[in-house]
Amino acid sequence: MSTVMPNSGRPAHYSIREAAWLLGVEQATISRVVRLGTLRAVRRHGRLVIPASALIRLLSQPGGAP
Repeated sequence: MSTVMPNSGRPAHYSIREAAWLLGVEQATISRVVRLGTLRAVRRHGRLVIPASALIRLLSQPGGAP
């Protein structure tokens, strides 16, 4: 599922489903904010994934989750 970086203890990337679950929103909401450019996503092995750093950045902004 997620790619784990050595010695970090947390995934480097989250799937759309995992990001939605972590943020407490629908998968469609994550897809929409990716499409709008509010949340960065990258392709890994043909799948869109959300870098953990992008989720942290989103949560640190005023207003928090989408």
